[in-house]
Amino acid sequence: MKTKERILRHIETKPSSTGKELCEAFRISRQAVNKHLKELILNGSVIKEGTTRGAVYRPAAAKSGVEPARKFAKTYVLAGLEEDKVFQEQATLLNLKSHLVRPAWDTAYYAFTEMLNNAIEHSESEQCSVNTSVDQYRFNFTIRDFGIGIFYSVFSKFNLTNENAAIGELIKGKTTTMQERHAGEGVFFTSKAGDSVSFRSHRTNLTFDNLRRDVFVEEKRFIKGTQVDFSMSRHSKRRLDRLFQEFAPEEFEYRFDKTKVQVKLFKEDCISRSEAKRLLVGLDEFREITLDFKGVKSMGQGFADEVFRVFKNAHPDILIKTENLSPSMEPIISHVVDNKIN
Repeated sequence: MKTKERILRHIETKPSSTGKELCEAFRISRQAVNKHLKELILNGSVIKEGTTRGAVYRPAAAKSGVEPARKFAKTYVLAGLEEDKVFQEQATLLNLKSHLVRPAWDTAYYAFTEMLNNAIEHSESEQCSVNTSVDQYRFNFTIRDFGIGIFYSVFSKFNLTNENAAIGELIKGKTTTMQERHAGEGVFFTSKAGDSVSFRSHRTNLTFDNLRRDVFVEEKRFIKGTQVDFSMSRHSKRRLDRLFQEFAPEEFEYRFDKTKVQVKLFKEDCISRSEAKRLLVGLDEFREITLDFKGVKSMGQGFADEVFRVFKNAHPDILIKTENLSPSMEPIISHVVDNKIN
């Protein structure tokens, strides 16, 4: 039995357990206990009463007077649907303004309306289901359409090699299948606005874990259309204006001219020039690019030369930054820049 499950069993047999008692019972640190307790609280198994070291923990079913999660579920016909009116409908029924702090309210409004608008204008679906909930800790929504699928839409309209290649294009931030009406920013900013945001379509699930500052791609069972799952703390202090300022700062006239790309979503082993060219498609539209190499295992000379010399020479006004670059890769970049490899 896992430690988290043992802690839950302990609390069920001994309500009003304290953090100190749990540390002593399982001979683990307070930090480890708090990690398990947080997960149990978030999944609704445990209730916390009190604050700091005076807090006690009870089984969720043991506490009376706790307001149950408020939930909203409805299926809409997408033709003529207005996303802001749908949000206001659910906000009224769930009394969201009294449950969310102002930054969380602003984020909820933005993310929900952006994702529902995507379903309305891009999905080619007739209907869309909306599920929203707010409990004592979190605000969540799921928007599910039954149309073409977000990854397939980008894959087919940009003539990419497969649906997985569409993931790389979406995370850059300016990819849209309707350039005359959209700037392609909605998915980019929404993916960074919540604690956890996932985009699922066909067999692919793309998850942005912003608490861990990581991105994951996994294969799941096939579903038709696109499902967006968004979750954040009711007390989230993540502010939209700061998020916009990070990628559309004053020095860029508040234009979305900065982006950050997780390189591992293209290749974990970045070897060839063709792989680099795939990564660089569309990045010439930005003025500052951060390449995050977290999870990248290796880099070839051809890849490095294409990115850090050829592309840079072709676009001298674009600033290229790197993050989480392995020390073993730094000499490769320095070599191609200093020696001008052909």
